[in-house]
Amino acid sequence: MGRRQLVGSLAGLAMIVVGCNSATQGSATIDRADAPVYRASVSASAEESAASSSTRESERQASVSNKAVHTSCEALSSSSVDAIDAVNKYVDAYNNNAQNIGATAGPATDALNHTADLVAGSLSDPLSPELAGALNGWVDAARALAGAISGNASMDDFNAAIGKLNDSKTVALNLCDAAY
Repeated sequence: MGRRQLVGSLAGLAMIVVGCNSATQGSATIDRADAPVYRASVSASAEESAASSSTRESERQASVSNKAVHTSCEALSSSSVDAIDAVNKYVDAYNNNAQNIGATAGPATDALNHTADLVAGSLSDPLSPELAGALNGWVDAARALAGAISGNASMDDFNAAIGKLNDSKTVALNLCDAAY
């Protein structure tokens, strides 16, 4: 039984060796009629692959840009509400000669600095230069108004700071709306 297996194995090995040693006769030729079709197929395949890759990269960049816009615009819209409410309480106390004007100045300054920090921290490269500039305008205006409040600025300086804050918010939120 063992001998039959050995003979069978040797016979199989001999067929493999003989089969691997035979060469095909002839010479390679190019079918000149098919060559342009082949070249066009390869070229089309390469172009299609490049276009597909470019499309995927564009989609990835758009996704990154959209995320950056949403992050920064949400930071502005959510934090600016609290800041403006705190400033309005300060203005009401100031206009009414309230005894607690100092109690409203601190929260207004803190809220303005908080929104400035939050928006500044949300800025990233994928934002358009125009939107980044508008958001930085908000940051600067919020810090300037906080400085005007804490520094007991004159009424004219305070009103100018309020005007810049309102204008910067309008510009930034309009650009945010357009970017969505």
